Amino acid sequence: MAVDRLLPTGEARDLIRLTRDVADKVLAPIVDEHEKAATYPEGVFATLGEAGLLSLPYPQEWGGGGQPYEVYLQVLEEIAARWAAVAVAVSVHSLACYPLMEFGSAEQKQRWLPDMLGGGTIGAYSLSEPQAGSDAAALTCKATAVEGGYRVDGAKAWITHGGIADFYNLFARTGEGSKGISCFLVPKDTEGLSFGRPEEKMGLHAVPTTSAHYDDAFVPAERRIGAEGQGLQIAFSALDSGRLGIAAVAVGLAQAALDEAVAYAQQRTAFGRRIIDHQGLGFLLADMAAAVDSARATYLDAARRRDAGLSYSRQASVAKLVATDAAMKVTTDAVQVFGGYGYTRDFRVERYMREAKITQIFEGTNQIQRLVISRHLAG
Repeated sequence: MAVDRLLPTGEARDLIRLTRDVADKVLAPIVDEHEKAATYPEGVFATLGEAGLLSLPYPQEWGGGGQPYEVYLQVLEEIAARWAAVAVAVSVHSLACYPLMEFGSAEQKQRWLPDMLGGGTIGAYSLSEPQAGSDAAALTCKATAVEGGYRVDGAKAWITHGGIADFYNLFARTGEGSKGISCFLVPKDTEGLSFGRPEEKMGLHAVPTTSAHYDDAFVPAERRIGAEGQGLQIAFSALDSGRLGIAAVAVGLAQAALDEAVAYAQQRTAFGRRIIDHQGLGFLLADMAAAVDSARATYLDAARRRDAGLSYSRQASVAKLVATDAAMKVTTDAVQVFGGYGYTRDFRVERYMREAKITQIFEGTNQIQRLVISRHLAG
């Protein structure tokens, strides 16, 4: 069921129509086969790039779409309603472009940004490490200054699009403490950079998640983004935007589960009536709809604050927390609506429930979101 969206311009309405057309014709027909077989959808991201859907929140002068975040997130939600794994990868690509856009020099932007925003190169974000997930200040991957650049040694973990993406935002230690971390833009073909085998995940099977290993890998100084020691500031600034992306993905996933549950409840009968007409089930669906609508409202509120130039860090954490918790509950309830059938892989709600779980974990666990929110309240 298409969501009746409130959009600020006619251009935005056209963009949503384009997104739905691409998602219905390109994504929806192949999502089930790729997710079941855990095969990468070759060509899909090139198609999204050609449609201009990989660069929406960035300025047109650099090849972006020049769209407000309010619109970009609703596009992301539409993609997620058809294919969550692809939507997550689109969100991560946008996240990977952020450090260069916001902290890169004019020369760096001119050199790399147009290709990144045009979809010619796909990006990934490598902040986490095997022993440093939520505690980003505990990173041990080290970049040692040498003539002309840095030698990097160490491991990164949980990289969406790992081994496939063309460039990686690497956060590595160049000094001591929380102010001893720097950001680098590392190309895939860097000598000394290798990737682990794809993780065997609960969901999002079609897009790989891997570790990365740096073994005396040379990164030229020109590929450091921002000042040395500015890495955590860059990382956390980017994550505020990234959390809104995951919130939108979660809402799209929850909306898809709600739509499947309503359609099933309208045609399935029990005791001589459609099951949607039984109050117990009707009320369950009503609560699911309220959760989806409420979650959407939280991410749109945060996005509008971002677009207006207001502080939105707390609101981004609220949106990520509310939307992903809603996605987990709504997808679980969707399985309940289907009864025993919902527990089988013959119906998509089983997959939606598995996919929803990770949204509560990445881009900062929901426990970290509560910590961020409480610190804003205390401060």
